[in-house]
Amino acid sequence: MTKFFNTTGPCRAEDHYMLDPLTRLGDIRRLIDDKQYFVVHAPRQTGKTTTLDALAKQLTREGKYTALKFSCETGRAYGSNIEMVETAILDALSSASEIYLPVELRCPPVTDLTPVNRVKAALRLFAQSSSRPVVLFFDEIDAIFDESLLSILHQIRDGFPDRPHNFPHSIVLCGLRDVRDYKVLSGGQTHLGTASPFNIKSDSLRMDNFTSEQVKELYLQHTEETGQLFTEEAIAKAYELTGGQPWLVNALANHLVRRIQIPVTQTISPLDFEKAAQALIIKRETHLDSLVDKLSEDRVRRVIEPMLAGEMITADFTYDDDVAYVRDLGLITQTHPVSIANPIYREVIVRVLSSRAADAIDFEKRTFITPDGSLDINVIVEEFAIWWRRNGASMLRGTYYSEAAAQLVFMAWLQRVVNGGGIIDREYGVGRGRIDILIRWPLPTTPTKWQQEAFELKVWTDDTTDPLPEGLAQIERYLDGLSLNHGTLVIFDRRTTALPPANRTSISFEKTAKGYEIRVLRA
Repeated sequence: MTKFFNTTGPCRAEDHYMLDPLTRLGDIRRLIDDKQYFVVHAPRQTGKTTTLDALAKQLTREGKYTALKFSCETGRAYGSNIEMVETAILDALSSASEIYLPVELRCPPVTDLTPVNRVKAALRLFAQSSSRPVVLFFDEIDAIFDESLLSILHQIRDGFPDRPHNFPHSIVLCGLRDVRDYKVLSGGQTHLGTASPFNIKSDSLRMDNFTSEQVKELYLQHTEETGQLFTEEAIAKAYELTGGQPWLVNALANHLVRRIQIPVTQTISPLDFEKAAQALIIKRETHLDSLVDKLSEDRVRRVIEPMLAGEMITADFTYDDDVAYVRDLGLITQTHPVSIANPIYREVIVRVLSSRAADAIDFEKRTFITPDGSLDINVIVEEFAIWWRRNGASMLRGTYYSEAAAQLVFMAWLQRVVNGGGIIDREYGVGRGRIDILIRWPLPTTPTKWQQEAFELKVWTDDTTDPLPEGLAQIERYLDGLSLNHGTLVIFDRRTTALPPANRTSISFEKTAKGYEIRVLRA
């Protein structure tokens, strides 16, 4: 049976194209050999479970350790009921032991343990009965919370001095976040901090996204098995679109080779990956939906909203924690300056947050298309101005991401214009002072040529001067990078003294220092 690109659950070498999971956490073997208790964390669907499964099986197969990975996920349903959470964890431990360990290495029965500190007692019993040092991976540990989490961590810490003969040789906690950031109070507003009951932790390993070389290695496995080629440019485009996020890397390729089934005799191109990305964005599968669900959280909004508005984040005591949390979700990059992790996430975030505006936009798309099939940008901007005069005030009221409401509305308008026909590229991030947008529209008369139209969005606030001079200089640099000599600068007036949209919206034309013609929409 031909292997395929996996998008559901852990990877299996016999079924899926996959990288060697044992190479993705370089220092982990040394930490285990040194009897350390530590943390492995990464965003969801990054490959944690696949890697830990493979490592546990390899350690046991080598004969030095009794190694086992099990999930704490079933404990989530019991909240602060410590007894039931302990039961769920011990059931998971016993089940995993029966499935993955040979009979002589399995965990002894734990049903007769006293109801106090049962996890500690079970782990002690396991270590004492095993002919090898025991290594345990607590996967999805952050599924447990409140007093139940505190209890489990206390029990592990209490047994730590007795390793390796009377407690596991090494324990690894695996989850979305570092253990110091696990939330312990109702509402999730307090974390364990430096006074963690798991202060025996020696290290915290983060599993990163694929590198560009790893993306190439993964895709070439498909080439070797089927003969289907990817151009170098196509692989680079896949990496650019995904930022190496493992689920996205697999999902793009899976869409091309299994969903739309590009013939194996046809070489996969960069445009194929761009079309696949658009399909994923529109369909918004489970992975993307799980991220979208986080946008309603205040700590996520406090990081994402300034990006959409092109502003700096207001400094307060929550900033570092908010950014760390959103990074751990995988929504933003690990590097500075803060920006969305990849173009696919950027597009999904904008589409979700602008959906209210998109639902309110009604026009005849053919109005914007000229007889030769190109877009008429003059008409697009003029029609938006008419619509904004009539609807702008209501669209700015009652929006959760209020600081970025105007920008989201305009992006929704452009999305409705190109929907199903062209591609929109967006660049936004904290402190940029603008949003850069590029529409790429295929020309029917010349299939290999694309019409490109650039936009820059800026906001005029109470604490800034008229953004026009700065905006003209910025869009000129943006156009230089695109080899264009024309564009549209949109300035949204969000000052408290601004006239209503019906009275302030206008269109004019300006020249940059290099003589580029810029259409200026003040709205």
